Amino acid sequence: MALPYYVSPEQMMQDKAEYARKGIARGKSIIVLEYADGMLLVAENPSASLNKISEIYDRIAFAGAGRYSEFENLRKAGIRYADLKGFAYDREDVTAKSLANAYSQTIGNIFSEAMKPLEVEILVVEVADGTLPNELYRITFDGSIGDERGFAAIGGQAEELRQYLKDNYHTGLDQKAALILATQALEAVSSAKVKPQSLEVAVLERHRSGRKFHRLSQDDLASMLTDTE
Repeated sequence: MALPYYVSPEQMMQDKAEYARKGIARGKSIIVLEYADGMLLVAENPSASLNKISEIYDRIAFAGAGRYSEFENLRKAGIRYADLKGFAYDREDVTAKSLANAYSQTIGNIFSEAMKPLEVEILVVEVADGTLPNELYRITFDGSIGDERGFAAIGGQAEELRQYLKDNYHTGLDQKAALILATQALEAVSSAKVKPQSLEVAVLERHRSGRKFHRLSQDDLASMLTDTE
């Protein structure tokens, strides 16, 4: 009788983590930058129909890198969570922190219990009202959650992007300067020119009435980036 194949729990978790990292590394990068009047989200995404950045609630946005079908399911679950909580309690009770914690628990449970982990890394972003600080959370494939400040990057070249932004980011940027910095970061790590057509860009604008989420059109991007050439 053949002995059953045994894998230690430590080795199994290491294998899952390596599998997830490889899947995420094949995806395009996403950058979030805090600027003077809000939060800027920039994704490398040549597709006009498969969005990597989206609105979750009044002041909250979502960005996902890795396997599209998996972070798209997470996006939809986040919208349902926010809508139900806002309906049952109050719209002010829906926060990026509570949503990030819910995502962390869901992704962590899948990583621990399922054979295949999610090949995703996500960002949950909230623009604050008045002088309160903005919120930016990064949730990784194993459910780990990080509270980021000023900027964050996920996807295939996240470490290189974070280092570039650490060296070049400063507070008080306007929207155009933040977009230029994000584009320069993507170009620096890929050693290639980034065209506006290959970008998906949205902002959470603090002073925008009603919902704060707004997508920048290709014409907007072309105008803002062409002026710098």
